Amino acid sequence: MKSPHCHPEGAHRILAGLGAWLDRLDPGTHRRVKGLRLITAFGLAAMLATVPQIAHDHGALLGTLAAGFALWASVSEARSTRYESARDLILLCLSAGVGAASFALFAKWLGAGWAELTLVSGSFAVGYLKRFGVLGGGIGSQLLIGQLLAFGAAITIADLDAVALAVALAILASVVPRMLSGPVEQPALSMLPPDGEEHEIAPELVMGLQAAIAALAIVVLGKFAGLTQSAWAIAACTYIVANTSAGTIDRIKRRVVGTMIGVPLGLACLPFASELPLLIWAMAAIAIIVYAMALPERYDIACGAYAFALVVTMAATGEYTLGILAARAWETIVGGALGLAVLLLLDRSLPLLRPLLRPSAKTQSRPVQIPSEDS
Repeated sequence: MKSPHCHPEGAHRILAGLGAWLDRLDPGTHRRVKGLRLITAFGLAAMLATVPQIAHDHGALLGTLAAGFALWASVSEARSTRYESARDLILLCLSAGVGAASFALFAKWLGAGWAELTLVSGSFAVGYLKRFGVLGGGIGSQLLIGQLLAFGAAITIADLDAVALAVALAILASVVPRMLSGPVEQPALSMLPPDGEEHEIAPELVMGLQAAIAALAIVVLGKFAGLTQSAWAIAACTYIVANTSAGTIDRIKRRVVGTMIGVPLGLACLPFASELPLLIWAMAAIAIIVYAMALPERYDIACGAYAFALVVTMAATGEYTLGILAARAWETIVGGALGLAVLLLLDRSLPLLRPLLRPSAKTQSRPVQIPSEDS
């Protein structure tokens, strides 16, 4: 006969093991605090967008943009003081608004069939602007995030007032939690290796070209092969780009593995997504905390956590079919494969392009700190 203490002891061992794993993943609890701040910023922006005196006639569009701007600005922000963090968050939210507005403007000019070409510019900015440090990398990411959100919401020039209001709400929703977290957060930073000799091409330029070419290939492929949600593939091929070929290949492997684990787990929650929405949102919140904790050092875990959170929240809204949700995994693989193909192509082509891309002595890039927490 089992002792009545077996179950409590087993639960204690499980909790102790979980705590030890969390401590290894996030020593000092700094990233857990940031994860809570991400959830707070997202929720606060979404809540403010539902206030009748604020929302007016914008409906769900305002909440989608404001919450997305606030969430990813908080991910990209990587400062240790309140003043610097508030300044960066304001600029990051503004950058997301610029990205969304640029999509609305170029979509009208390009036409509905080729509006995704706007995302190519955002993909290039993600890689190239890292040469300007922490804030530059974040601004590049926010430009693309704004374009992706605008593409998903199909905004037009008539929606630019909603974009401006979303920026204001995102600034409020992201700055307030950061002011409250104070010095508890200590962002993880990594050094971007400096360029080698003068004849070497700036790594940020190579990163931008790799992402832009892969994004362009995905747009063309989506146009003629019919990708369900090509924006997901563009995001995948953009954020796998690292400053070395080996780093990019490693990120491709980790993103594919993480997505192939996170998406099926999310799909497994579909049967009770509509009946237990509170549980679904709680699980998504926990996944975002894990995402913030794992992102600097365990990109595979971060990708799996984000994929899970995205799938379950999409399912909770009831707006997406099983086929569209499953396309998340497939098109992430497509994005990774195209990113790898472009990497190999550039490795063969760069020697021929060196005379055109060689930076001058005045523009030679310097070693700068960039956040290891790519969005």
